[in-house]
Order: sequence, then structure tokens, then C-alpha cells
Amino acid sequence: MCGIAGFINYNSNQDLNEYEILINRMLNRINHRGPDEMGLHLSDRCTMGNVRLSIVDLKSGQQPLSNEDGSLWIAYNGEVFNYIELREQLKQKGHQFKTNCDTEVVLHMYEEYGESCMKQLNGQFAFAIWDEKKEELFMARDRVGIRPLFYNLLEDSFVFASEIKSLFEYPGIDRSISLKGLKQTFTFWTTISPDTVFEGIHELPPGHTLLYSKGKTEIKRYWQLDFYQKKFQGNINDAVDEFEALFKDSVDLRLRADVPVAAYLSGGLDSSVTTSFIKQVQPDNLNTFSIGFQDGTFDESCYQKEVSDYFKTRHHFISTNDSDIPDLLERAIWHSEAPLFRTSPIPMMKLSGLVRESDIKVVITGEGADENLGGYNIFKEAVVRQFWAKYPDSKYRSLLLKKLYPYIPQLRDASPSMLKMFFGYKLKETDSPVYSHLLRWKNGTNLSTHFSEGLKSVINEYDPVKEYSESIVERVSSYSTLEKAQYIESTVFMSGYLLSSQGDRVAMANSVEGRYPFLDHRIIEFCAALPDDFKLKGLNEKYLVKKMMQGRLPDSIVKRPKQAYRAPVASAIMTHGKELIDKYLNPSSILESGLFNPNTVASLLIKLNKGGLITEVDNMALIGILSTQILYNQYIKNYQPLDERMLIKGVVRNRKL
Repeated sequence: MCGIAGFINYNSNQDLNEYEILINRMLNRINHRGPDEMGLHLSDRCTMGNVRLSIVDLKSGQQPLSNEDGSLWIAYNGEVFNYIELREQLKQKGHQFKTNCDTEVVLHMYEEYGESCMKQLNGQFAFAIWDEKKEELFMARDRVGIRPLFYNLLEDSFVFASEIKSLFEYPGIDRSISLKGLKQTFTFWTTISPDTVFEGIHELPPGHTLLYSKGKTEIKRYWQLDFYQKKFQGNINDAVDEFEALFKDSVDLRLRADVPVAAYLSGGLDSSVTTSFIKQVQPDNLNTFSIGFQDGTFDESCYQKEVSDYFKTRHHFISTNDSDIPDLLERAIWHSEAPLFRTSPIPMMKLSGLVRESDIKVVITGEGADENLGGYNIFKEAVVRQFWAKYPDSKYRSLLLKKLYPYIPQLRDASPSMLKMFFGYKLKETDSPVYSHLLRWKNGTNLSTHFSEGLKSVINEYDPVKEYSESIVERVSSYSTLEKAQYIESTVFMSGYLLSSQGDRVAMANSVEGRYPFLDHRIIEFCAALPDDFKLKGLNEKYLVKKMMQGRLPDSIVKRPKQAYRAPVASAIMTHGKELIDKYLNPSSILESGLFNPNTVASLLIKLNKGGLITEVDNMALIGILSTQILYNQYIKNYQPLDERMLIKGVVRNRKL
């Protein structure tokens, strides 16, 4: 795992020494992504570099790396797990290799097949390849957006990097909050790719390539999630057998490394499944890592210990105190580069710190199982609400919703009238392509009441839900209710939030690489072709996986109700985060950013200080406003380019005038 950065400038009157200083600044900003090595490619057209976290081929594989004649150069972040098979394929076509790393395989795949090579790569990656002869840059990002890649177009240059903070080292790139991106974020919890929360900064969407040549960009999609018309034809046992074979191979591939590979244990089904399959391949000395909570409402440590004991892993555990939430919030925002609406990334960042302290660089995790196999409560909500909508006056159908949240007392104990008030929003709009998410997004939209009058006057007419709904209406028109919900959750929330703020960013903050067997594109495509009831059978989520794991995991793990991973918000911040509140949510700070209304924020704080019933919207408002204010201060108000005298200098791999 690594970080990359670079820029293309067709103005040949520049000084390569200045370019070297600039690329060093950009790479130093993301040195946490690759503290092992730093390398540079310098030319009058293309300057790019890499910070490396050495995992495969530790002795060689330094970047940027070229092909045999030096006509192509690559800066690469990530892993292509089937590189051994692709390497043999390329050797048969006459390609020669000077390293044993996957980076060189990706470069030769592009040399051999051009942009069509993307369909053969199985991995998680973002890379840039410079063609010296054509003087053009090719960039690509993995199918589901596990690894980030951002860019900015200036009048005379194209700038790219793994993280936005690196782009801000480049002169001429303005730093300002995108009001459109902010409204998207306060609706969806993330922006809709290619938008970001910063004006002028774009994300290369997952499953896309970008070609930049002579000032022009061409972006193409090479993969997208699709729920096929032709469904899996076998029975559930056939599906279990085929899924198990695919998943075993996915895990095998993700164990490829020249360093130890560990696993996260959450106490839930998904991480227990990945641990089970890892143990089949590597039965000895598996390190597992878990996070617990001081607050028993969020703690799952008893289940984590049960799975660890069951598989006899070498287990590492760390607990999160309420004070950790405000103590680590600023660091989490710095690495996330976006507002947060949950505090869940903070314990995950603390956990990756424990991994790194244990001299481990790679962990396998269970992300993707819920999206692929109908695991989230939002999927059940959609099915229940659609069932309820057929008889909206029924006193009993809404009671099914109580079963989804046994860990939230306000919902578990709610009366039918309370359930109708909370879950009845747009109940009859079952034809909406975003029916499953209307309620969640309404809660997000409610947060916009805290926007300043000036901000509202600019973006009040902009309706991100309408815009997004219209953009997918044709694509999802033939999908079932569950499939529509899966599509939205996978392409919006998973890539934009889960795999970013709660995945890559907080892991790479501590130089740790996460790997995700459930997000192998073959697994995604297989699950997309399954009948709905193989995934969500009644209200029993991930039915196929549970059937597969019967007798192979403790029943207490296989049969336990789904419990969403959460962390405390208002209870932690209001008790232990007074300094943050005083610093960022005082009226003068709010007026300075111009993003929020100091009066509504003050009313929110009064309510939270009084205690009593605190709603999910209250929690979201507090963390959303506070994190945005922190983001503004870190990246707009107080951002300072790195001092040239303090830079770690990268090794120049190539210098060409």
C-alpha cells in the first residue's frame, strides 16, 4: 500500500529543481501512507512520485517504476492480487521483469493491452501511468473505490494525488468549501462522485479510468455494479457451494504478502467468516485485533473473545473510552478530509494504531458482506415499509420494524403511533428509485436547517436527492426493492463513506492496509445474480452465509441479531469535548466560516447540555457541524504549505529534460 502524487505541465520553461521541491512537498503530506520509501520521477512534462508501504517484494519494486525502454512510468497505490497469474501470462507474450512486485505487472499489462487491461485486474488500487512518447497520463481506480484518487484541473496543469491535502501543496489550487458538496454530504453523509466537499477538487469515480492529454481529459467507466436479469439458476445449496469456492479463492489471493497478514474481529458474522477461511489456509499464529467500548451499549468484546477462543488466534484487544472520541476527533478529520456524521471512524483509527504497534501492516476485514448479501437494517426497512405501504392504516405491519433495532430502546419500545411518525415518511412512494433511503436522507436533509442564511440563499434550490434519483432511475428500473437498496448503499455510502472515512483513511493514518475478501469483484457479481431470498430471507439477513457457516462457527455468532457498529456521539463529546465545543462552535468561529447559523447551533448545544432524550438527528447534527468546522479550520483557515527545509527528500528514480 502506498500514496501517489504528481502533476503534468506542458510548459517547458520550468526548473526541474523547483519541480523536485514541489513533488517532495506533495509526498511529504501523505508520508503516513508509505513511510518505508519515497521515490520521484522528474521530467519537463510529468513529475510524479510515490511513498511506499512495502508489502510485496520488499527488496525491489521501488517506485516510480518504468518498463524496459523507459517509455512508460507508473506511480501505484494498492494491490493487484492476481499479479502472479498475470505475470506468467505476460512472460508468455515476451515481457521481461526486473522485480517480483505487482506494480511492474500492472505497468506491463497496460503496455500490452492498453486501457482494456483493467478488466483483468483483481484488486484494490489507484495508479497513474505516464507515456513519455505520447506525452499523456492514464489513471485508474479499482472497481468499488477502496483506494482513493483525486485531481484538479488548472489552466496549464493537471494535478493528482491519493489525498486532497497533497493537492493543496500545489500552487494555484484554491482552498474553499464546495457548497454543493457540503449539501450532498449533509444529505448522503458523503458527496456523489466525482464531487468532493472542496471546490474544484474531483475524485476519480470507482471503476473508472482517466486519460489526460494536451490539456484534455477523457473519463471512461470500465465496471459497474449490475443486478443481472438472468438470476442464479441453482438451489440454495448450489449457491452455497459456488460462493464458498469463490470466497476461499478471494481469501487465498488476499493472503499474498511478504509480511504477516492479520484479521479484524468485530464479534459479528462477517469478520468471523473471514477468520474462519484464513484459518483454513494459514492455521497457525493468526493475529486478530478487536476494539471494545467502555460504554456497554456499544461493546461487543464478549463475542470477539468467543470467536478468538474458538479459532485459537493470537488476539489483541484495545478499549475505547468516551474521552477518546473528542481527543482523536481532529486527527480523524484531518485524515478523512470530509465531515463525519458518525464517530465510528475514531475507534477504527485507534484500532489500526494497535495493529501498527504490533508490527503488522496488513489486516483482512469483513466489509462488503452486508452490501452484497442484504445485511443492513436499511434493506429490511425498505422491505417492511413496502409491505406496510400496501395497508398503511394497519396497526400491526409497522410493528415488524421494532424487531430491527433491539439495541435502540427508543425504537425497540416504540408504540405503533411512534413507529408511524418515525418510519412513515413518504410511505406510499414505493415507485421511487430511492425509496429505501428516503427516510435516512430526510434525517440528513433536516440537518440543513443549521446552515447559515447566506449558504441557504445559494443552495436552497439545489435538491441532491432529486438529482441523484434522476441519475439512476433508468439503471435501477428493473431492480427489486432489495436490489435498488443494495445498489444505492454500495455505490454511494460504501465507496464514499465506509471505505473512506471508516476504511482507507483511518487505517492508512497508521500505515496499515486493509484487505476485503467480500469485495472481490467476482463475489460482488455472483451475489448480484442471486435471488433476493438467498440474501434476505424474510427478515433473516445474509441467509446464504449463515447457511454456509452452520456448524463451522458458534451458534451464538451465526444466529445473533445484526448489531450495527456504532460509537458514542453526544454523550462523549458533551462530557469530554468542552474544549472542542468552545473552540469550534462558539458564535465568532461559526460566523467566520459562514457555513452555519450560530443561533440554531446554540439551541442545539443547550438541548444537548440539558440531557434527556437525544435523537439520532441530534447526534448527527452535533458531529456533522463540529467536524465541518474542524475541517474548515484545518484546510481553509489554518492550512500552511510545508516548509521546504523540513522535507524528507525522495530518491530520484529518473530525471529527464
